[in-house]
Amino acid sequence: MRPAREVSVVAFAQTRHVRAADELSEVEMLMPVLREVLERTQLTTGEIDFTCSGSCDYLAGRAFSFTMTLDGVGAWPPVSESHVEMDGAWALYEAWVKILTGEADTALVYSYGKSSPGELRDVLTRQLDPYYTAPLWPDSVSLAALQARALMDTGEADEAAFAGVASRSHRDAGANPYAQRSAAPASEDYVVAPLRAADCPPVGDGAAAVILAAGDVAGRLCERPAVITGMDHRIEAHGLGVRDLTDSPSARLAAERAGAFERPVDTAELHAPFSAQELVLRKALRLDGQPDVTVNPSGGALGANPMMAAGLIRIGEAAARIHRGESRRALAHATSGPCLQQNLVAVLEGGEAE
Repeated sequence: MRPAREVSVVAFAQTRHVRAADELSEVEMLMPVLREVLERTQLTTGEIDFTCSGSCDYLAGRAFSFTMTLDGVGAWPPVSESHVEMDGAWALYEAWVKILTGEADTALVYSYGKSSPGELRDVLTRQLDPYYTAPLWPDSVSLAALQARALMDTGEADEAAFAGVASRSHRDAGANPYAQRSAAPASEDYVVAPLRAADCPPVGDGAAAVILAAGDVAGRLCERPAVITGMDHRIEAHGLGVRDLTDSPSARLAAERAGAFERPVDTAELHAPFSAQELVLRKALRLDGQPDVTVNPSGGALGANPMMAAGLIRIGEAAARIHRGESRRALAHATSGPCLQQNLVAVLEGGEAE
């Protein structure tokens, strides 16, 4: 989808991601992030036209858990609010559309997830087809390993290629103060062959928030706004057996519709929880033919993968590089579901303040 109105990311904030934030509730974990992102624009909650959040009741263990985090936004003045049971990248998409329609000029988007209280590999099994696949209880790491094995069987990759992605990601995460994992795990054992511990994301808790603003407002709130020039999201078939796990046509189509292929990008923040998935995404998004692109300079999801926030963080990290003048045109990607089932792609470019 290509915008008829200019909408920009003007601020981004995230937690320092940890293995377990046992002492904090979701609200307590989120409030410092909301305060930080608002302070960066000097906006108050009363000046935000629309608020949208992303989270997952399965992680929280209670229905309508997102209503509790509205305490972090503030009960007064009343807010125009919405929620998606998805990664916050999809909440950002809803807020973006809201601004495009002219119903809002500013929007606050936030997402959060605490994976530490339960067994994440089992929780994510509930995303699967409830009749044929979920009763078999294939966990998320086993399915990612199946995808990695498919890449190896076609000759497109090997374990050395997976290790190369993991090594670079952990090295870059070492320079990211927010990353949960700043070095590769000590264990070199397989978690599920052919994936080793370094090929798999850490399980942890975290949150993120972004502020969007329309063109005329964005220039007053940010010195170098990150303009969203296009964004789209697509989905694969639910049944894993009818998909080619070595490719991601939905990511490719989303990128095409977002205008990603019109000109080269210099930064790509890819939501690839497993090392093999980065290789799938690089091919689908045509990044291998762009020698000047920097992939996941933040360390990506192998550095920190807070459920329901990692995709929003990819957009925020790409925007932050534009804010700092380190990137001119960036691609940000988010995924949800097993084996890259659902994919969202946003293209961001540097704008100038008024």
